Amino acid sequence: MLHVINAQNIHEYREEMDQAFRLRHRVFVEERKWTDLARADGREVDQFDTADAIHMLFIDQGEVLGYQRMLPSTRPHLLSEVLPQLCEQERPIGANIWEWTRYCVAPSYREHGRGLSAVSNALLSGFVEWGMANNIDTVIIEMQPLWILRLLQLHFKVSALGLPQTVSGEDVVAVTASFDQRTLAKLRSVKTELRRRAA
Repeated sequence: MLHVINAQNIHEYREEMDQAFRLRHRVFVEERKWTDLARADGREVDQFDTADAIHMLFIDQGEVLGYQRMLPSTRPHLLSEVLPQLCEQERPIGANIWEWTRYCVAPSYREHGRGLSAVSNALLSGFVEWGMANNIDTVIIEMQPLWILRLLQLHFKVSALGLPQTVSGEDVVAVTASFDQRTLAKLRSVKTELRRRAA
C-alpha cells in the first residue's frame, strides 16, 4: 500500500522513514555509486528532506519496498540548487509543478524487461493521483534519457529542458512530465495487466 507522508504525519512513520532512507542509500550510494551521498549510518538524507517534502512509501507487511519524494518547484529543489546546468531555458516554477526525486524500488521488486513492476506502478500511479487531487499536473524529473520513452508510453507529456549531461558518471536529462486523467487510465490498465499475469 502507498502511504503519503508530510510534515503533519511524519512522526507516525519514524521506523518506515528510517527504512526509506536506508533504501535510498542502498540504491543511490551502494548500487549507483553516488558516493558523494554516502553516510556512515547507511541513511541517504539530503538538504531537501525538509518540511516541504512529500514522501511516498510503498509498504507491504511493514517493509518499505518503494520510495519517491515530491518537492515544490516554488521552494529549493534539486534542479534549482544542485543541477541548474541541466536546464537550458527558463526554469519551470509554479504551484502546479513539483519535482519528483529519489524514486527507488527494492531490487527483488523491480521490473524485469520492459514492463513496470507492481511496486513501480503503484508509485507512479500514486503521484499522479496525489497530483490530480492537489491541482498539480506537472513534475520535473532529472533522469536517464531512456526513461523518456517509458514515460511517453505511459501517456505522460514529456518536454526536455536541455540536452543530456554527465552527472556522477551517468547521462542525465532534466524534463517536465505533464499528466492528466489519460495518464492515470493508462497506469490503471497496466495494473490490471499485472494482476492478470500474476493470477
